[in-house]
Amino acid sequence: MKRYYNSLAIAVFSAISAPSVADGIDIYGKANVTVQSSDEGEGSFTEVKSNNSRIGFKGEQALSDGLTVVYKAEFGVDLDGDSAKGDSITDRNQYIGLKGNFGEVLIGKNDTLLKQSQGKVDVFSDLNADIKALWKGENRVSDSITYKTKKFSGFQLGMTYVVEDSVDGEDASSIALMYGDKALKKSTFYAALAFDSEMAGYDVTRAVISGKLGGFILGAIAQTQENVSSGQEMDGFLLSGKYNIDNWVLKGQFQTAEFDGGDDKSGITVGADYKFAKNIKAFGFYTTFDMDSGADEDYLGIGLEYNF
Repeated sequence: MKRYYNSLAIAVFSAISAPSVADGIDIYGKANVTVQSSDEGEGSFTEVKSNNSRIGFKGEQALSDGLTVVYKAEFGVDLDGDSAKGDSITDRNQYIGLKGNFGEVLIGKNDTLLKQSQGKVDVFSDLNADIKALWKGENRVSDSITYKTKKFSGFQLGMTYVVEDSVDGEDASSIALMYGDKALKKSTFYAALAFDSEMAGYDVTRAVISGKLGGFILGAIAQTQENVSSGQEMDGFLLSGKYNIDNWVLKGQFQTAEFDGGDDKSGITVGADYKFAKNIKAFGFYTTFDMDSGADEDYLGIGLEYNF
């Protein structure tokens, strides 16, 4: 496996060094590492953790008749060195597609539309308080076809379709209607309504809203989900907020998950970022999970993030 990844790295970097290829390639990534005290019910321990660090290659090339080919190859990179099974490099979003007046079609591995619909509401994404800790629906799926319309008066419709991939396989779909700008840079309001059908074994409905209010950025998500096999249902909601003070960003988030049978779960996280530059920040956080039927969990950490 190690030989495979060494060969992969050599092939990738050899390819991007060629002038004829590199002209259309944008290299990007994120390094995020924390030092944290973690207690998952059996006592606390200290760990160094890589939080979805990644490197990617993307680009596009204009064709005739108003068409543009787009592509991306993104890989997760485990910066803490804990991978003992040869999985220090993992696949993330990887696709090729076309865009034009009809919108955009992407084929390959990609986040579902329901996952994309959350926008920036999850202010502790990639850390222990990531919404996937309590909810289903944060899926990145292979063998998928993704279609998004162009925006009309701020609205955009999108769909992910996962093909069966075998005679005995089953297809799945994810659809979302979105309004506004997820990052709230071009608008002060964002909203979405999304649905998963038999995606990774669950049917999910998710409603999202976020906006600017004075110096605050506030967000909320309501979700219902049902396990297709067992029929167990869950209802939950999430509230988040951010406030900027000079180079500081103060953040908080609260999430619930109420399951059939009274198995309730909730999480509270508070934290702060300090921006050294637009793409570099130090940060700290404290997360606590209250689990009815499982062990409570607590995480306290500090970290550094570099985007390029």
